[in-house]
Amino acid sequence: MKLYLSSYKLGNHTEELENWIEEHGNKILLIPNSLDIYEDNERKIISINKNIKELEELGFEVIVLSLKDYFEKYDKLKEDFSKYSSFFVIGGNVFALRKAMQLSGFDKFLKEILNNPNYLYAGYSAGICVLAPNLHGLDLVDEPCNPYNGDEILYNGINLLDYLPLPHYKSEHPESALIDNVIEYCKENNIKYKPLKDGEVIIYN
Repeated sequence: MKLYLSSYKLGNHTEELENWIEEHGNKILLIPNSLDIYEDNERKIISINKNIKELEELGFEVIVLSLKDYFEKYDKLKEDFSKYSSFFVIGGNVFALRKAMQLSGFDKFLKEILNNPNYLYAGYSAGICVLAPNLHGLDLVDEPCNPYNGDEILYNGINLLDYLPLPHYKSEHPESALIDNVIEYCKENNIKYKPLKDGEVIIYN
């Protein structure tokens, strides 16, 4: 699975995504569940639509699917998601996103397709942080929450990376100063991390 990990939005290496379209087709699933902590109002819709527009301008055909529709329905998720080769996971609250991935089985699905080069996982902010071994330290930026059933808040990440990516580092972003606090936490607790400035992208083929 190709990983396209951006600090914010699509980042500065969109040619990689355009090449992907040429080789694998242009359909992409947009996963909006990091925004589930917010009410379904106009502001939320506008935020999602901005992400859709940016992907469409690159040439993608965007399909929005909420993981909430697949809670406790992993077989259905696997059937539906296997029809697509590209996923774009947007930023928001990393703890809400992580819980949605667990309840739907999307985390399990990603691990099953990890060694398949014909899949693309792209995302930014919370959408890349969730791939870390654990989410400790991110509670200094995002409110730990479970907006679905009020049950357990997950601090274990999906563990597709061996480090914690820290987006918005030294950037013109409202959370940039908070990332400095997370870096200090990581240093004090011997957590491997990698900061990214907005615009920067980490790519794994």
